[in-house]
Amino acid sequence: KITNSLANLTKKLEVGDFVRYFKSRYSEMKILLQERKELEGLVSINKLSEQRQSLSIVAMVYAKRVTKPKNILFEVEDLTGRATVLVTRNKGDIYEKAKEVLVDDIIGIKGFGDREIIFANNIIYPDAFLDEKSRLDRDERAAFISDIHIGSTNFLEKNFLHFINWLNGGVGNERQREEAKKVKYLLITGDCVDGVGIFPGQEELLVIKDVRQQYEKLAEYLDKIRKDIRIIICPGQHDAVRVAEPQPAITKEYASPLYDLKNVVLVSNPTMVEIINNGKRGIKILMYHGASMSHYVNEIESLRLGKAHDNPSKVVREMLKRRHLASMHSAVTYIPTEKYDSLMIREVPDIINTADFHKPDVDTYNNILIICSSCWQSITPFEEKVGNNPEPCKVPIFNLKTREIKILDFSEISEEEEK
Repeated sequence: KITNSLANLTKKLEVGDFVRYFKSRYSEMKILLQERKELEGLVSINKLSEQRQSLSIVAMVYAKRVTKPKNILFEVEDLTGRATVLVTRNKGDIYEKAKEVLVDDIIGIKGFGDREIIFANNIIYPDAFLDEKSRLDRDERAAFISDIHIGSTNFLEKNFLHFINWLNGGVGNERQREEAKKVKYLLITGDCVDGVGIFPGQEELLVIKDVRQQYEKLAEYLDKIRKDIRIIICPGQHDAVRVAEPQPAITKEYASPLYDLKNVVLVSNPTMVEIINNGKRGIKILMYHGASMSHYVNEIESLRLGKAHDNPSKVVREMLKRRHLASMHSAVTYIPTEKYDSLMIREVPDIINTADFHKPDVDTYNNILIICSSCWQSITPFEEKVGNNPEPCKVPIFNLKTREIKILDFSEISEEEEK
């Protein structure tokens, strides 16, 4: 069941649409933060007293700077006005938390102060929680892949065919073949093809130089997969859709052969998919390719120093903490949708599946499973230049009944299998 797949924009954008976009985000985040026990006695900024007292506010960060004594100063705003918030160096954990706050984050601030200045004692994020882990009654598996990059000279075709052969029960011992037959869902989280004109000089790195032919080739591969597997595809930056998020589903104009495959469903980026559980609570999966992930790494010191490009789940934890896929205005090129902020994590998923970093990674955050997909492309000149170390051909396989997860490695092929 596709519970949230976004369509193309139907109107011309105006300045007011961007204003409404941020107001909508603030209002929804405020509702989430009002439920936090730590923020008792909430007041609006225009109701701040002239006398210093204990207080709590919910605000969006308008500006942030570090003073000469290394204290952190925020200018924050709500729908009624602006205020100044100070976090001093001696605040320990709160200071460390303040270092990671981004411009445009919506946070709860508990502290002591007045109209002139608020001294923060705590910073609270909207945060994402699940009370319990959801499971299916039936014994089925879901496989997660992304970044196939068909058309690229670096596409690992033999390894991808090796994976398809495994899905069809043609690889491994009897137990492994039985395991493969239980895979009923294949989620492809963007960059299915390498695209055309994505970056200067790309044509020199393409074996298929027409994007429609790239999708024809993709359809040819997916058609080899047994038909009882439901394949869900969302786009990424290399696919033939607009770069601005939310990205609509790949259209028939470029990918007509995909629409001929009856077991393929094309959705937007991001999108929420639910695997139904016979009338009970199913498993909800938020698919997001992850264009904003590099921005989070660049802006948050702990991610940058912690080499988060090698552990992308660390980045996803920051998204879940903020309940937003790209909280900072410049994190991605975006289009304000007509009703609400479509990059906000409005409904908490059971699984969040991202891609883009070409690194497999698995983690859990507040009972939410994080699955970061691998790729089917060997290291490119660009990745070599920026120091990325991709790990291709790794496939997370999730048991929807027991919640066991394995990462299978299709990087090695025996001579017999290659033949």
